[in-house]
Amino acid sequence: MIEIPSDLHPDLVPLAFLLGNWAGAGVADFPGRDQCNFGQEVSFSHDGRNFLEYVSRSWELDDKGEKVRPLETETGYWRIDGERKVEVVMIRDQGVAEVWYGEMAEKKPQIDLATDAVARLSSSDDYSGGKRLYGYVKGDLMWVGERATATTPLRPYMSAHLKKVVDPREWAKDLKDLPDDGIAFFK
Repeated sequence: MIEIPSDLHPDLVPLAFLLGNWAGAGVADFPGRDQCNFGQEVSFSHDGRNFLEYVSRSWELDDKGEKVRPLETETGYWRIDGERKVEVVMIRDQGVAEVWYGEMAEKKPQIDLATDAVARLSSSDDYSGGKRLYGYVKGDLMWVGERATATTPLRPYMSAHLKKVVDPREWAKDLKDLPDDGIAFFK
C-alpha cells in the first residue's frame, strides 16, 4: 500500500510511490567498462513544495557483496504535471547535468524518461543521452537505464532492484500496545 503524506504537494500524489529510502543491488555493463554488480541507496523526499528531491549513491560490489569503490552519485529534482508528464533535472558526480522528460503510465506506477538535454564537463566520460524506466512492482522499486555515447548507440547499461528501507522509529510508533519493556511481548 502506498502511503500519501498529508503535507505532500497535491501535484506529487502520482509520484508518492517513490517516497522514502530504498536500497538494493544491480548490474552495470557498458562497452569500454568492466561489467560489475553494484549496490545502491536511493532517497526520494519532499518538503511540501511541488517537487521531489532525489539522491542516489552506488558502489561496485565484489563477489562477496562487499563494497569495492564508489560508482556514481546523482542528485536532482522530480516534478509531474496534471497530465502525468514528468520532468527531472539531475546532476552526476561525473561532471554531467541532465534534463529528463517523460511520463507516468496511466494505470500503474511506472515512469518512462528520456534525456532532452545533456551538458558535461570536458573531463567527463563520453555521454550523449539516455533513457530510464522506473517501476513499482510488488512494493519494490525497479529501474533500468540506457545510455548512448558518440560511438555507442543507446543500449542498457545499469539496472537495479531496490527494497524500501524502513526506519524502525516509523514502525515502532505503531507498537504502542507493547509492555513497557517491550520484551515480554515476544516471549
